[in-house]
Amino acid sequence: MKDTIEIGASDALLIIDVQNDFCPGGSLAVAEADGIIPVINQLQQRFSTVVLTQDWHPAGHKSFASSHDGKAPFDTVELAYGTQVLWPDHCIAESDGAAFHPALDTSRASMIIRKGTNLEIDSYSAFFENDRKTSTGLTGYFRQLGIKRLFLTGIVEEFCVGFSGLDARSEGFEVVLLPDAIARFGGADHDKMIAALTESGAQQAAADEIAA
Repeated sequence: MKDTIEIGASDALLIIDVQNDFCPGGSLAVAEADGIIPVINQLQQRFSTVVLTQDWHPAGHKSFASSHDGKAPFDTVELAYGTQVLWPDHCIAESDGAAFHPALDTSRASMIIRKGTNLEIDSYSAFFENDRKTSTGLTGYFRQLGIKRLFLTGIVEEFCVGFSGLDARSEGFEVVLLPDAIARFGGADHDKMIAALTESGAQQAAADEIAA
Protein backbone atom coordinates (compact mmCIF):
# COMPACT_ATOMS: atom_id res chain seq x y z
CA MET A 1 0.00 0.00 0.00
CA LYS A 2 1.37 3.41 -0.99
CA ASP A 3 1.97 6.15 1.53
CA THR A 4 -0.18 9.24 1.03
CA ILE A 5 0.80 12.89 1.23
CA GLU A 6 -1.80 15.02 2.96
CA ILE A 7 -2.44 18.38 1.31
CA GLY A 8 -3.16 21.45 3.40
CA ALA A 9 -3.38 25.23 3.29
CA SER A 10 0.40 25.66 3.10
CA ASP A 11 0.65 23.59 -0.11
CA ALA A 12 0.35 24.83 -3.70
CA LEU A 13 0.18 23.16 -7.10
CA LEU A 14 2.38 24.84 -9.72
CA ILE A 15 1.40 24.03 -13.33
CA ILE A 16 4.10 25.07 -15.76
CA ASP A 17 3.62 25.99 -19.44
CA VAL A 18 0.85 23.59 -20.51
CA GLN A 19 0.48 25.49 -23.78
CA ASN A 20 -0.40 24.55 -27.33
CA ASP A 21 3.07 25.14 -28.75
CA PHE A 22 4.57 22.61 -26.32
CA CYS A 23 2.00 19.92 -27.08
CA PRO A 24 1.69 17.70 -30.19
CA GLY A 25 1.09 19.88 -33.23
CA GLY A 26 2.84 22.89 -31.69
CA SER A 27 6.00 24.60 -32.91
CA LEU A 28 8.08 23.26 -30.00
CA ALA A 29 6.14 20.08 -29.34
CA VAL A 30 7.16 17.59 -26.66
CA ALA A 31 6.12 14.02 -27.44
CA GLU A 32 2.90 13.01 -25.65
CA ALA A 33 2.94 16.17 -23.51
CA ASP A 34 -0.85 16.42 -23.71
CA GLY A 35 -1.04 13.05 -21.96
CA ILE A 36 -0.26 14.68 -18.60
CA ILE A 37 -3.25 17.02 -18.74
CA PRO A 38 -5.89 14.65 -17.28
CA VAL A 39 -3.58 13.93 -14.33
CA ILE A 40 -3.01 17.65 -13.75
CA ASN A 41 -6.74 18.34 -13.86
CA GLN A 42 -7.38 15.65 -11.27
CA LEU A 43 -4.62 16.98 -9.03
CA GLN A 44 -6.09 20.47 -9.05
CA GLN A 45 -9.13 19.25 -7.14
CA ARG A 46 -6.89 18.52 -4.15
CA PHE A 47 -5.31 21.97 -3.76
CA SER A 48 -6.72 25.27 -2.54
CA THR A 49 -3.87 27.19 -4.23
CA VAL A 50 -3.18 26.56 -7.93
CA VAL A 51 -0.78 28.71 -9.98
CA LEU A 52 -0.22 28.51 -13.74
CA THR A 53 2.74 29.77 -15.73
CA GLN A 54 2.63 30.76 -19.36
CA ASP A 55 5.46 31.45 -21.80
CA TRP A 56 4.52 34.79 -23.37
CA HIS A 57 7.16 36.02 -25.81
CA PRO A 58 7.17 39.10 -28.01
CA ALA A 59 7.77 38.43 -31.71
CA GLY A 60 11.49 38.43 -32.50
CA HIS A 61 12.47 37.28 -29.02
CA LYS A 62 16.23 36.83 -28.57
CA SER A 63 15.75 33.17 -27.62
CA PHE A 64 14.38 32.40 -31.10
CA ALA A 65 16.82 30.96 -33.65
CA SER A 66 15.11 33.12 -36.28
CA SER A 67 16.43 36.20 -34.48
CA HIS A 68 20.07 35.21 -35.15
CA ASP A 69 21.51 35.01 -38.66
CA GLY A 70 22.93 31.59 -39.51
CA LYS A 71 21.60 29.92 -36.38
CA ALA A 72 19.25 26.94 -36.19
CA PRO A 73 16.95 25.74 -33.41
CA PHE A 74 18.87 24.14 -30.53
CA ASP A 75 22.09 25.98 -31.37
CA THR A 76 23.40 28.22 -28.60
CA VAL A 77 24.51 31.85 -28.48
CA GLU A 78 26.07 34.04 -25.82
CA LEU A 79 23.74 36.77 -24.61
CA ALA A 80 24.35 39.40 -21.93
CA TYR A 81 23.35 36.97 -19.18
CA GLY A 82 25.18 33.89 -20.48
CA THR A 83 24.64 30.93 -22.80
CA GLN A 84 21.19 30.74 -24.37
CA VAL A 85 19.69 27.75 -26.15
CA LEU A 86 17.91 28.90 -29.31
CA TRP A 87 14.37 27.68 -29.94
CA PRO A 88 11.90 27.63 -32.79
CA ASP A 89 9.55 30.62 -32.61
CA HIS A 90 7.02 29.65 -29.95
CA CYS A 91 4.43 31.01 -27.51
CA ILE A 92 4.24 34.44 -29.13
CA ALA A 93 1.99 36.66 -27.03
CA GLU A 94 -1.70 36.52 -28.00
CA SER A 95 -1.11 33.67 -30.48
CA ASP A 96 -2.95 30.35 -30.44
CA GLY A 97 0.35 28.64 -29.72
CA ALA A 98 0.75 30.65 -26.51
CA ALA A 99 -2.75 29.73 -25.30
CA PHE A 100 -3.20 27.08 -22.66
CA HIS A 101 -4.06 23.69 -24.11
CA PRO A 102 -7.87 23.55 -24.37
CA ALA A 103 -8.02 20.38 -22.29
CA LEU A 104 -6.34 22.09 -19.31
CA ASP A 105 -8.72 23.24 -16.58
CA THR A 106 -7.69 26.82 -15.81
CA SER A 107 -10.72 27.69 -13.67
CA ARG A 108 -9.04 26.93 -10.34
CA ALA A 109 -5.97 29.12 -10.89
CA SER A 110 -5.52 31.96 -8.39
CA MET A 111 -2.56 33.39 -10.33
CA ILE A 112 -1.13 33.20 -13.85
CA ILE A 113 2.54 34.12 -14.21
CA ARG A 114 3.53 35.18 -17.73
CA LYS A 115 7.25 34.86 -18.35
CA GLY A 116 9.71 35.56 -21.16
CA THR A 117 7.98 38.87 -21.87
CA ASN A 118 11.25 40.82 -22.11
CA LEU A 119 12.52 40.79 -25.70
CA GLU A 120 16.13 40.48 -24.53
CA ILE A 121 15.87 37.81 -21.81
CA ASP A 122 14.48 34.29 -21.81
CA SER A 123 12.74 32.92 -18.74
CA TYR A 124 12.59 29.24 -17.87
CA SER A 125 11.86 29.46 -14.16
CA ALA A 126 8.55 30.52 -12.67
CA PHE A 127 10.55 32.58 -10.16
CA PHE A 128 13.33 34.35 -12.07
CA GLU A 129 14.18 35.29 -15.62
CA ASN A 130 17.37 33.82 -17.07
CA ASP A 131 19.44 36.83 -16.01
CA ARG A 132 18.93 35.35 -12.50
CA LYS A 133 18.14 38.85 -11.20
CA THR A 134 14.66 39.72 -12.45
CA SER A 135 11.98 38.24 -10.22
CA THR A 136 8.50 37.29 -11.41
CA GLY A 137 7.09 38.10 -7.97
CA LEU A 138 5.97 34.51 -7.38
CA THR A 139 8.03 34.06 -4.21
CA GLY A 140 6.32 37.03 -2.58
CA TYR A 141 2.90 35.81 -3.65
CA PHE A 142 3.44 32.38 -2.11
CA ARG A 143 4.86 33.85 1.10
CA GLN A 144 1.88 36.16 1.43
CA LEU A 145 -0.37 33.10 1.30
CA GLY A 146 1.74 31.16 3.78
CA ILE A 147 2.73 28.55 1.19
CA LYS A 148 5.63 26.35 2.26
CA ARG A 149 5.50 23.35 -0.07
CA LEU A 150 5.15 23.30 -3.85
CA PHE A 151 4.05 20.41 -6.05
CA LEU A 152 5.38 20.79 -9.59
CA THR A 153 3.76 19.66 -12.84
CA GLY A 154 3.92 20.69 -16.49
CA ILE A 155 6.27 21.06 -19.46
CA VAL A 156 9.21 20.36 -19.60
CA GLU A 157 11.30 18.78 -16.83
CA GLU A 158 14.73 19.60 -18.27
CA PHE A 159 13.98 23.32 -18.55
CA CYS A 160 11.01 25.24 -17.18
CA VAL A 161 9.83 22.66 -14.63
CA GLY A 162 13.33 21.78 -13.49
CA PHE A 163 14.60 25.35 -13.15
CA SER A 164 11.42 26.31 -11.32
CA GLY A 165 12.09 23.49 -8.87
CA LEU A 166 15.69 24.57 -8.30
CA ASP A 167 14.67 28.18 -7.74
CA ALA A 168 11.84 27.15 -5.42
CA ARG A 169 14.36 25.26 -3.31
CA SER A 170 16.77 28.22 -3.28
CA GLU A 171 13.87 30.44 -2.19
CA GLY A 172 13.23 28.16 0.77
CA PHE A 173 10.21 26.15 -0.36
CA GLU A 174 9.86 22.41 -0.05
CA VAL A 175 9.49 20.90 -3.52
CA VAL A 176 7.75 17.74 -4.65
CA LEU A 177 7.95 16.76 -8.32
CA LEU A 178 5.08 14.71 -9.72
CA PRO A 179 6.69 12.74 -12.60
CA ASP A 180 3.45 11.34 -14.01
CA ALA A 181 2.24 14.94 -14.45
CA ILE A 182 5.49 16.24 -16.02
CA ALA A 183 6.51 15.99 -19.68
CA ARG A 184 10.18 15.55 -20.59
CA PHE A 185 12.55 15.37 -23.54
CA GLY A 186 14.64 12.60 -21.94
CA GLY A 187 18.32 11.82 -22.40
CA ALA A 188 21.41 13.28 -20.76
CA ASP A 189 19.86 16.69 -20.08
CA HIS A 190 17.07 15.02 -18.16
CA ASP A 191 19.48 12.96 -16.07
CA LYS A 192 21.52 16.07 -15.29
CA MET A 193 18.47 18.03 -14.18
CA ILE A 194 17.14 15.22 -12.00
CA ALA A 195 20.53 14.95 -10.32
CA ALA A 196 20.54 18.69 -9.63
CA LEU A 197 17.00 18.61 -8.27
CA THR A 198 17.79 15.65 -6.03
CA GLU A 199 20.91 17.38 -4.72
CA SER A 200 18.83 20.49 -3.97
CA GLY A 201 16.53 18.45 -1.74
CA ALA A 202 13.56 18.21 -4.09
CA GLN A 203 11.49 15.06 -3.70
CA GLN A 204 9.32 13.01 -6.05
CA ALA A 205 5.92 11.42 -5.59
CA ALA A 206 3.28 9.74 -7.71
CA ALA A 207 0.08 11.67 -8.36
CA ASP A 208 -2.00 8.95 -6.72
CA GLU A 209 -0.09 9.47 -3.48
CA ILE A 210 -1.54 12.97 -3.12
CA ALA A 211 -4.54 13.06 -0.82
CA ALA A 212 -6.95 15.95 -0.43
